[in-house]
Amino acid sequence: MKEQHYANHKKIVPLYHFGLSLLALAIFLGSCFKVGYTLYTGEGLPTALLFLAISVLLLFFFIFIRANALKAQDRAIRAEENLRHYVLTGRLLDRRLTMQQIVALRFAEDEEFPSLCIRSLEENLSPDDIKKAIRTWKADHDRL
Repeated sequence: MKEQHYANHKKIVPLYHFGLSLLALAIFLGSCFKVGYTLYTGEGLPTALLFLAISVLLLFFFIFIRANALKAQDRAIRAEENLRHYVLTGRLLDRRLTMQQIVALRFAEDEEFPSLCIRSLEENLSPDDIKKAIRTWKADHDRL
């Protein structure tokens, strides 16, 4: 795997982010057009409404499948980073750290992780600022 750093750490899954999202949007827009067309012509409204309902259902699936997977990953990251902080400092992570901050902190190597946790709280660093502050990047190739 290639070296990961701030500029290339975001992961895009082309089939999901472009293919599936465009397909879901096209189906939804097509079903909206079909409902509008059937309202204009007066024919086939129940079928068009069913098509619209199915397309809305597909959009919900598209959104919630991704959201639930990320939520599960976030919980695992919180547990991993909490354990790592405990091993390094003898204390759990400060509860004031947001989930987004913890997700960003996972890229910091052990040497700078505890001090960056403190700095993140004291300066209320955004996740992007945390990632930019990391001197030695610890790659995470698993998160989607």
